[in-house]
Amino acid sequence: MMMMMIMIMIIIIIIILKYKDLTIEIQRMCNVKTRVIPVIIGANGTISKSFSKYVSDIPGNHDVKELQKTAILGTAHILRKVLT
Repeated sequence: MMMMMIMIMIIIIIIILKYKDLTIEIQRMCNVKTRVIPVIIGANGTISKSFSKYVSDIPGNHDVKELQKTAILGTAHILRKVLT
């Protein structure tokens, strides 16, 4: 269990670092403050324990079940295209 939590944290750090250049570019071009919010949904709809916290940081109304459903439907669409 501990190993899984470490892996998840490493993935989140990698995602944040991946978009660091983009945030710096947007800050320079638009003169605004930016922040990367890691919202990760697995192919089968799995989410982390801190998912709701991150989603609540995004303006607007977001239903976690709808986001999971979208991820699952997207996965099914990809599988159908690959397997047919």
